[in-house]
Amino acid sequence: MEVVHLTKEEFLKKVVDYENNPTEWKYLGDKPAIVDFYADWCGPCKMIAPILEELAAEYKDRIVIYKVNTEQEQELAAVFGIRSIPTLLFIPMQGGPQMAAGALPKNELKRAIEEVLLPQTK
Repeated sequence: MEVVHLTKEEFLKKVVDYENNPTEWKYLGDKPAIVDFYADWCGPCKMIAPILEELAAEYKDRIVIYKVNTEQEQELAAVFGIRSIPTLLFIPMQGGPQMAAGALPKNELKRAIEEVLLPQTK
């Protein structure tokens, strides 16, 4: 599995339909996910891109990693209050999402995957 780039329309179908359900978080996916809000010009975004690719391959049957280009999808960035990039949205199957801003090192990303997204596998 590789990182999946999302448009707003795909986000509404695969992650959360905030237009039809603005007050309640209801994740639409069948696996936990990470959404990477990024921009092509962003240096730290470029630094974590290959790490996210590696993690997508490593956890291919257990999580999904999405990317949202904040330049092309400004409404999505605004809805989620993205002020700095990269910002990662960690989406477990149960409970609400958690955000982390900045380019996290691979070991911290793995820890977040294990503790936030896949805690039942420990």
